Amino acid sequence: MARRKLFCEYGPVCYWISLRKERFLCRVRDLAGRQRFASIRQAEPLPALVKGHCSVIRRRLAGVDPRLQEGKARNLELAAAQVNGLIIAPGETFSFWRTVGNATRRRGYQEGLTISGGQLGRGIGGGLCQLANLIHWLVLNSPLTVTELHHHSDALFPDERRTVPFGTGTSVFYNNVDYRFRNDTDQPVQLLVWLREDELCGELRSLRPFPCRYRLVEENSHYARLDDGYYRLSRVYKLTIDRASGRTLRRELILDNHSRVLFDPALIPPEELRREDGGQWSPAPQKENAV
Repeated sequence: MARRKLFCEYGPVCYWISLRKERFLCRVRDLAGRQRFASIRQAEPLPALVKGHCSVIRRRLAGVDPRLQEGKARNLELAAAQVNGLIIAPGETFSFWRTVGNATRRRGYQEGLTISGGQLGRGIGGGLCQLANLIHWLVLNSPLTVTELHHHSDALFPDERRTVPFGTGTSVFYNNVDYRFRNDTDQPVQLLVWLREDELCGELRSLRPFPCRYRLVEENSHYARLDDGYYRLSRVYKLTIDRASGRTLRRELILDNHSRVLFDPALIPPEELRREDGGQWSPAPQKENAV
């Protein structure tokens, strides 16, 4: 039986109406929820570093117009300036789109690389997912509470120069596909974000060190050929470690990756392609990403 078409799929006008409806409903939910959103920025960094990280901005991607990479870099520069220095007080929520705002041409944003429905494309403000990914990675390495997250479901690129576990990114699309976290701790935290040469860098800071530190561990990371194609498989755990004793207090499964490979399977490293045995992963050494 054929799938019934959604209203937004009947043409550009229907898509525009559906998009405006979703944006309106998002604002209504925020008003009804009475959340307190972070909005105060402070130039002076808070004293304690919780986590820092940098990611490469321009990647060599086959068949991708290099001008989209330059547009992405400019878009990240504009959006980072809106986030840099933001203070999230206890009880406040960070919203990516409330902080960054709509990425329009009028505000200086350019065409950049986009991902929609598992396909690469181009659009004004493209590339801002990288900023959301960076913020999410900082938050994962903290006691902050993620309240809205939309995963990229497919493996779009090979693992070249990857420094964090696969699948720990997030999708954003103004304004109804947001990334949000809440500060449920007893002290304020601060986001610092900046561009350095060809890197996007960020830090999460606090008034004083938290009693625990955190480590993200990716286990059984490999590719497998199944009946309907190639897949990227792994499990990602978050370890909560007591800072004073070094004892692991909690081990939490945060991600069970089963992502279809959309890039050329010939680019999969042969040593990472494994056979499946009765639906169970074959034994493999774990890959750990210390923080």
